[in-house]
Amino acid sequence: MSKKILIVDDEKDITETLSFMLHAEGYEVIAGYDGEEGLKLAKEQAPDLIILDIMMPKINGYKIARLLKYDNKYKHIPIIMVTARTQDTDKLIGEETGANEYITKPFEFEEILKCVNKYLGA
Repeated sequence: MSKKILIVDDEKDITETLSFMLHAEGYEVIAGYDGEEGLKLAKEQAPDLIILDIMMPKINGYKIARLLKYDNKYKHIPIIMVTARTQDTDKLIGEETGANEYITKPFEFEEILKCVNKYLGA
């Protein structure tokens, strides 16, 4: 059975590119395009890993990470934050809210894949 990855990013081209590439690597991919939808999908689908943008409409990525990491049902899910925010303070907030990895845009797909494989053991 393939591992399930949830991608939450309001930039449709990034979401579709990541979905396509991760699917090609054998992962099942679900996508959400704003924070509210992403949180809902995380709770309904219980993915094996979440790739999460920070700056999104409705609920930002920091809040989603915090809500999931403080819930016993979801706290085990690794979160990779992928964001245009490059300041050290942003990275620190990401780590404090429960992100396992913090990758800045623009990124190389190989960097994302390496992180995904690190947590999903592929």
